[in-house]
Amino acid sequence: MRKPRALRRGAVLGIAAPGGPVNREQLEAGETLLCEAGFDVYRRDDLLACDGYTAGDDARRAAELMELVNNPDIGGIICARGGYGCDRILPLLDAGAFREAAKPLVGYSDVTALLLWQRRCAGLMGFHGPMLDRGEDLAGTAFEHLIRQLTGEGSLPLTLRGRALVDGRATGRIVGGSLTLLAASIGSPWELDTRAAILLIEDVGERPYRIDRMLQQLRAAGKFDGLAAVGVGKFENCVDERYPQPDVGTVIENALRPLGIPIVSDLPFGHVKLNYAWPMGGRATIDGTRGELQLLERGVR
Repeated sequence: MRKPRALRRGAVLGIAAPGGPVNREQLEAGETLLCEAGFDVYRRDDLLACDGYTAGDDARRAAELMELVNNPDIGGIICARGGYGCDRILPLLDAGAFREAAKPLVGYSDVTALLLWQRRCAGLMGFHGPMLDRGEDLAGTAFEHLIRQLTGEGSLPLTLRGRALVDGRATGRIVGGSLTLLAASIGSPWELDTRAAILLIEDVGERPYRIDRMLQQLRAAGKFDGLAAVGVGKFENCVDERYPQPDVGTVIENALRPLGIPIVSDLPFGHVKLNYAWPMGGRATIDGTRGELQLLERGVR
C-alpha cells in the first residue's frame, strides 16, 4: 500500500466530476471555500457537462480524471460530487499512473467505488471525505480535519467519537464507505477486502430493508469473516413510511451484534455536515467501550 504525497499549503487542487452532473452554484461555492483556505483550484471547461444522470459520457469523465492524475501542476484531486457513474469509468483508468502520481484523492458516496478501485488495483490510499456539492461540509471542524489529513499536519491519533455499541478493542486497516457501493463491488476487480480490517459504513436515502439486504449480501460473500471491528457512520434519511419498524439502527445492530466484535455507531462521517475524513487503508483502532475510532496512521507521506 502506497501513500499519496502530502499537500503543501498553496497547492493546486484539481476538481473532478467522475459521477453525476454538477450544480454550478454549489461547485463555485465550494471552490471559493478552498481558495479561502489557501489553495488554488483547477477544473476543465467541460466539468459541468451533463449526459442524463452522469457528468458527461464515460470517456469525458475518465479523460478528466486521468488529466488531473498526469498533470504535474496538480497536487491533489477532490471530487465535485458523487452520484452514479464512478464504477462505469474504472475500466478506462490507468492504475499504474494513479500509483506513480500518488496524489491525494478525496470523495465519498458513489466515489466509494473509485476509492476501492484505487486501493485494490493501484495499491494507493485515498480519503473518504467531503466534496464540493455540500458546501457546508467544507466549513468548520470537519474541513479543518480534512486539511490536516491532506497536509499531514497535527498529532496522532486523531479521534472520532460516536456511541458505544459492542464492547472491545481492535486495530486494523480501514476500508468502507457507502454500503450500497460496497455491496455492488462484490465480484468486481475492486471488490471490498475486509480481512482483518475495520469496516466503516454509511449511506443515505435507503430504506431499512434495503440496508438489511446489503448487509446480508456482505455476510453471504464472507465479508464478515475475520473482520476486526465495525464503525457505523450516519445513515441519513434511511426511513420507510410504510414499514417504520424495524428502523435502520435496529437493522444494523441485529446484523452486526452477533459477530461479537467491537462496534461503534453514530460516528461523524457520511452524508451529513460533520463528515470527517479518514484514509482508506490507514491503520486505526475501534474502542467499542469508549465509543471511539482512533486514526493511528497518516494517509499521506
